[in-house]
This record gives sequence, C-alpha cells and structure tokens, in this order.
Amino acid sequence: MGVGYTTIMYDPAEVLSEGLGDFAACRYDGVEIGLGKVDYIGVDSLQESLEENGLDIYCVMAGWLNNEEDVEAAVDGAAIAAELDARFLGILPPPRGQETDETFDAWLDRICTAADEAGVTPVIHHHGASHIESPEEIEEWLKRAPDNLELLYDTAHYQPYGDVIDGIHRFADDIAYVHLKDIDPTVDFQSHVDTLSAGNVQYDSLFVFLTSFVDLGAGVIDFEAVNEALDEIGYDGQITIEIENERNDRLVHAKRNVDHWNDAIDA
Repeated sequence: MGVGYTTIMYDPAEVLSEGLGDFAACRYDGVEIGLGKVDYIGVDSLQESLEENGLDIYCVMAGWLNNEEDVEAAVDGAAIAAELDARFLGILPPPRGQETDETFDAWLDRICTAADEAGVTPVIHHHGASHIESPEEIEEWLKRAPDNLELLYDTAHYQPYGDVIDGIHRFADDIAYVHLKDIDPTVDFQSHVDTLSAGNVQYDSLFVFLTSFVDLGAGVIDFEAVNEALDEIGYDGQITIEIENERNDRLVHAKRNVDHWNDAIDA
C-alpha cells in the first residue's frame, strides 16, 4: 500500500524546487498533483523531477467543473495523466447548486470516455459544498455514471455527512483511491454544513468548512480505525495524505502526518 502526499500547499514553481524533495525526505512513495500545476511545470520536467526523487505519481486531479472549459481541461487531462503513468484522473464535481443533474451526467460521460481511451481510472471526489456530498449522493452517482467511474474516498469530506468507518465498509466495492485528512469541526460546524448543502453561496460557511481540515491526529478521526477498516475490506491500493491549511513549516507537517499514519498502521 503506497503512501503519497498532495502538492496543495506548494505553488507550482515550488513543487519542483521544494515539494518533491520534501516528500522524498519524509519517505513518501508518491504524489498527487493538480492538473493546473502539471500544465505550469510541464510533463517532461515533472517526470524528470519525480524520477530524481524516487516518487511515483498517483493521481492527476482536474479542477472544479464550473463550465465547458473546465470539462475540456479534464478531458485533455486524461491523456496527460496517462503520459505521466498516473493511475487515476481525479474529478471534482460542480459546486453545489450550480449545475443540473443532466449537465453533470453529460460532463461525466465525456470525461470517463476520455479516461477509458487513455487507460486511466477516473475517480470521483465527493466533496463538501459540491454536487456530491452525502453517502446517498455518492451511491446515486456511482450507479448512474459510466461503469469505469470509481470512488476517491476522502475521510475528512465524508465525516460531516456520515461515520467514516461505516463509509469505508459501505463503499468497499467502489473505493479505488483514498485521501487521508483529519477534521476539527467548530461548535457551529453543522449549521455551516447545512447552509452549503442547501446550495447557498455563503463564503463564511465555506471558510469554516475548508479551514476545519487539520493534520492527522489533530482532529476527530480515528486513523487506527481507518487502517483497520481498510484492511477489513481488503484495500491495498494507493493512499494520499492531503493537508491543505498548513503553509508554514511544510516539511514539518509532511513528516508529522506520515509519522501519524505509520503509527496508526503499527498500533
């Protein structure tokens, strides 16, 4: 089971100058990178730096699906992911309440077709304040989407809508890729979740939601239980630790998070 890290905390130029070296120093096996950063860096330069640092690339994450331009970028991203030997093309649903089911259906069809032709696996990232949030919505869209679409299971994005451990068992046959992230909800957190789920564009609620993500072990998720649940369903795929809000002392946070996960595995 390989363990990777995301490049979210690094600006595009810093991915090569600092990020990949930080991940290698912390003994991560791989990396997830956003499609926009790949475009900025260039496939050849990114491949060269990955090889120098002994890292695999797990997933190329396309951006939010806001419009046709975003969809075309995701479609083109399938071939880019394949060129990088990434196994997954990540798909972020449209923001909550911005598109119809029919439009999203059509967009998924196009992206999944491109992924199939490129030989990569498209994975849908259920995400707070998006078209797919709750366990019921995850289940619905996995059923109605093209057969090659699989699930990117994110611990912190599942927690506001259901029990994380139950979710691993519920979607055991669908989980193809995992994000590990912790969450430390505020006292009024549920009210902000409800506001976003209603499709209301409230930036204070979005801010509260997104800034609740913390280092592994600093929130409410039991990662020993997460590891046990993944073992119980026979998951042996790639895992990426995703930390979004710690832009100072990034190497420290990268090390802290992999150490917490390794401790959970060894417990």
